[in-house]
Amino acid sequence: AVRMQQAKQTVPHFYLRTECRVDTAFEFLASVKRTAADIVPTVTDLVIRATACALRTVPHANAAWVDGAVRLYDRVDIAVAVDTPTGLVTPVVRDAGRKDLAAIASETQMLAGRARDGRLAPEEYHGGTFTISNLGMYGVESLYAIVNPPQSGILGVGAARARPVANGGAIGVGTVMVCTLSADHRVLDGARGAELLQAVQSYIEQ
Repeated sequence: AVRMQQAKQTVPHFYLRTECRVDTAFEFLASVKRTAADIVPTVTDLVIRATACALRTVPHANAAWVDGAVRLYDRVDIAVAVDTPTGLVTPVVRDAGRKDLAAIASETQMLAGRARDGRLAPEEYHGGTFTISNLGMYGVESLYAIVNPPQSGILGVGAARARPVANGGAIGVGTVMVCTLSADHRVLDGARGAELLQAVQSYIEQ
């Protein structure tokens, strides 16, 4: 509570929103579900992988505001918001930029289970370089999350919904998911934040 109050009062937030076409992503996840033997990746796992790749593409966004200066991180450690009976916790997928989707899915399932059971060790939820919060499973369309200092950004993920979309010169139906970047303006400017969100969108849609 103290950290969130501090973040909202002292971090100069700005917000960028984009819509991702996720038809291809959902078809991919469905095909994996049909063939996978044990752990099946979720939408959150896919967003973690896409965001980790985007942070490697835009490395200056993998940064923090520490002691009045910008600190850049070599490793992408993605914190993931998990709802538990005792409140919100954010276990961290370490070095997510170098893990494939299967490894991320396995790790998030393990961490989420430990979080809900109250068995996370401190090193499992401290030290992330970026956070993802997905409320799509609750039907929330978009989320403007609070930055978790000293991190420079958090990605809010909404529900995927069927909508009219333009395909060339025709109108069809596509599945669209809203992603919103909340960023610390001391670390990221609008252009750099837009570059990161564009990369996230590209990786999700591909």
